Parts: sequence; structure tokens; C-alpha cells
Amino acid sequence: MSPTTLPDGATLRTARPGDEPGILHLIHALAVYEREPDAVENTTDALTRSLFGPDPQVFTHIVERGGEIVGIAMWFVTYSTWTGRHGIWLEDLFVDEAQRGRGYGRALIAALAALCVERDYSRLEWTVLDWNAPSIAFYRSLGAIPMDEWTTQRLTGTELETLAATADGGGRDV
Repeated sequence: MSPTTLPDGATLRTARPGDEPGILHLIHALAVYEREPDAVENTTDALTRSLFGPDPQVFTHIVERGGEIVGIAMWFVTYSTWTGRHGIWLEDLFVDEAQRGRGYGRALIAALAALCVERDYSRLEWTVLDWNAPSIAFYRSLGAIPMDEWTTQRLTGTELETLAATADGGGRDV
């Protein structure tokens, strides 16, 4: 993606090496916003490996204003067995609180939508916390629809390790 100058002079572009501290700063700010201030384990080194390593599987678009990263959209490619086409999973969208209302969130999502169209991807998806009314209203204003019949499932920590230990065929399906 070529950098895009937004109406107020900010720049929308893909992340590049050296952006890791600014990205991590916004990840921490997102964790505070989502009421999980101590949950972030990510580091600048981990971001470097994930975003710029030999086979990156996660990507980030940023908004930069005055030399500072003020918005991020971190995403990865998904695949739909039903459509037979890829899509984008938006893992995190965050705009610094002091920079909200300038259209940066919309610009970030629009850039991902354009990427979907350009690559013939069938969907752009993400989750939102059910208590986050401002974000839900924002997403509805873009035309996003809730997938209320779907519930996110997650394995982590001990449960993940316990299940992994059965990968040799020792476990039974339910």
C-alpha cells in the first residue's frame, strides 16, 4: 500500500521497521481501554519478529501524525471454507483517545476493505466487546452487522498445553 495523506495531513501507511515502539504503546493503551491493563505480554522484539520476520503472518496499518503513531489496525489473513476465498481478520483497531474524531478509525478500516476488494477477499471480520457501545455504534455506522449467533472460543495456558499433549492420538473426541 502506498502511503495516503489524510485530509488533516496525517499519513496512513503500512507499518515498517522502527514502528514497533509506537505500535506497542497503542497496544498497551488498548489494553487499558479494554480494562486489561496488565494483560499485554507483547514486546517490541516480538512485534519485529511477527511483522517483519522472514514469513510475516500479521500485518499492521498505521496512522502517523506529527511523527507519532496515533492509530493502528493489526490484522491477518483468514480463509473461508464456504466461499473458498480468503478474508481479513482485524485483530485490533485502536486510535489514541486524543486523536479520535478525526476519521482515523474509518480510514484504517476503509484501507482494509479496499485491500479485501483488491485481493478478491470475501470478508473483513473482527470482534468487539459487548460493553463497548461507542465502538459498536461506530461499526454499525460503517454498515457492519453483528454475528450474534457466533461465540468466540479460546484455549490458553494449562488447557492449551493439556490438549496439545494429546496430539499424538491419546485423546478422544467428544
